Amino acid sequence: MKIQHIPCLEDNYSYLIVDESTKEAAAVDPVEPEKILEAANSHGVTLKLVLTTHHHWDHAGGNEKIKQLVPGIKVYGGSIDNVKGCTDKVENGDKVSLGADVNILALHTPCHTKGHISYYVTGKADEHPAVFTGDTLFIAGCGKFFEGTAEQMYQSLSVTLGSLPKTTRVYCGHEYSVKNLQFALTVEPDNLRTQQKLTWAQNQRQAGQATIPSTIEDELETNPFMRVDLPEIQEKVGCKSPVEALGEIRKRKDNWKG
Repeated sequence: MKIQHIPCLEDNYSYLIVDESTKEAAAVDPVEPEKILEAANSHGVTLKLVLTTHHHWDHAGGNEKIKQLVPGIKVYGGSIDNVKGCTDKVENGDKVSLGADVNILALHTPCHTKGHISYYVTGKADEHPAVFTGDTLFIAGCGKFFEGTAEQMYQSLSVTLGSLPKTTRVYCGHEYSVKNLQFALTVEPDNLRTQQKLTWAQNQRQAGQATIPSTIEDELETNPFMRVDLPEIQEKVGCKSPVEALGEIRKRKDNWKG
């Protein structure tokens, strides 16, 4: 499978997932549908479906338009998330296939929104899997707790996403990496991996390049929100449990001016 990122709005990412043997494609959060169609046409692929991570307009706002532009396209979204233009509601564990080799698994990852879905995508046996995490997991960060609790975010990040294969490539909904890594160093100033990744991310951005994808392994090493099981992290933020530490780190991030 091929994955192409498409920068949208100010700092959003939409994605095109392509099954190479059939040239069928899925669009993830196509907020600017014309850009998606342009990319699909330039690669000679046929758009078959839309995967919506959550109901916020900067992710679901292009669904109605893409349905006009591609009659009959299926639009998937979380069953309790009230996604605009949704034709097929998905729940945790639901499976969708694309073309001959691409399989998509819906993972319920609530907190940012109640019905937020991340999509775990596998291709041929020799290809690394990918996960599209919307606004639940960012590179070195996580989404704001708009509709949920620290307990839910802990389940979404550490249990659901954290248990995916470590080689899984992480494609998130926004380009926030530099700021997130700078904040991560306020929690763990001595984390060498985070220092290295920040330097790399700054260089990428200066060169006009994206910082995605990351990997689950990378996030477990550099993302403070996914490291709350470590006693030393809990101690650094004055907490006694992973969930409490996650809530505290989120509160600090919300108040951090950077």
